Amino acid sequence: MIVKPTTIEGVYEIYPRVFEDERGYFLESFQLEKLREQGIDVPFVQDNQSFSKKGVLRGLHLQLPPYEQDKLIGVVWGSVIDVVVDVRPGSPTFGRWEAFRLDAREHKRLFVPKGMAHGFVTLEDTVFVYKCSEYYHPEAEGGIVWNDPALAIDWGTASPIVSAKDQQLPTFEEFCEKLLPKIKEFYAL
Repeated sequence: MIVKPTTIEGVYEIYPRVFEDERGYFLESFQLEKLREQGIDVPFVQDNQSFSKKGVLRGLHLQLPPYEQDKLIGVVWGSVIDVVVDVRPGSPTFGRWEAFRLDAREHKRLFVPKGMAHGFVTLEDTVFVYKCSEYYHPEAEGGIVWNDPALAIDWGTASPIVSAKDQQLPTFEEFCEKLLPKIKEFYAL
């Protein structure tokens, strides 16, 4: 397993060792001890899986304190452009986003720490999986609208299929005005 840091502190690309032959392949999609060796020591408590048709965009989502989630994400079928946005108060990369291609051919995983808004757009029909370090709490839902002009995220498409709920998410500026003070208060920043 190879773990590579990204430009956003705490976000890591994880490349599992894949054993392939004429029958197919085998890989370890999660191995706690190997992640701990790289400084990722997270008690995951919930696994989630979604199926999305080509062109669907989900996000940008996050769980607010005290129910923030670390996530270990990947694709088991299909491909996505995956995006994380750093919304951690005081972070040197606050407000920065980074995009990653995840697909069922390369098998790369992404570790996304607490304090990141997260979303993805499918490049084909896709099964997306992720482990979470905290249970889902609907009252702690937060997010940022996918097409915020201040963030100017390049999703690779101008007209994705986005749920009505995700279309209603606040802009990054609105998120900072309304939710960031609550996050700072929780952490006594």
